[in-house]
Amino acid sequence: MNSHIASSGVLAKSLVVLFALFGVFFQLAAAVPVADMEKRDVWDPQLLYPHAGTIWYKGQTHNVTWDNSNPPSDLTDPVGLILLKAGSTATPLILADGFNILDGRVEVTVPWVLEADDYSLVLFGDSSNVGPQFTILQ
Repeated sequence: MNSHIASSGVLAKSLVVLFALFGVFFQLAAAVPVADMEKRDVWDPQLLYPHAGTIWYKGQTHNVTWDNSNPPSDLTDPVGLILLKAGSTATPLILADGFNILDGRVEVTVPWVLEADDYSLVLFGDSSNVGPQFTILQ
């Protein structure tokens, strides 16, 4: 029985040493600077439509527009995505995706959602931008 206790003690000590070495390795790896890390631009175009006070009706189509007048010269991600946001919560509803963020507009169809006056759009491209709140009615 003593040999069983001794072998489990050696195993426990070995695991402690192994985890300690793993922790040291992880800290060293995290501290190494990444030389090839490319500089990323941040472009946050202002949403122009829908604006505060806009009312959309379910099933209609609208042109969502944003200011595309000052894009960075080295835009890293020109592919856009628009999500619907309800209050402070982003919904899983994608209104548009795969469009070129430099276009400045994309047509969307108003989804069948609950009527509310606290909807907004989130425009993703190079960065993300949340527009003003507007209303969706039946």
